[in-house]
Amino acid sequence: MVRFAELSGVVFPGDPARRLHAAGGGGEGRRTGVDFAVAMAEKLLTEGVPGPRYITLNRSSPTSEIHRALLGSALTAHA
Repeated sequence: MVRFAELSGVVFPGDPARRLHAAGGGGEGRRTGVDFAVAMAEKLLTEGVPGPRYITLNRSSPTSEIHRALLGSALTAHA
């Protein structure tokens, strides 16, 4: 994620970067990344963004987790 931020000329936010670095690789790092992505997407959706765009980099499992979490929160919000 840091490399993508560098390539696109944006600053990767400090707190998420620290949390991802502290979590390290493996399951904990993945969970931290998925949780961050879900929180960010929920915020953007409540602010009126029409929908998420996923860049999977050939890793569909985290993307599926994010999508399911967003779908679940959308269903709960409209229930």
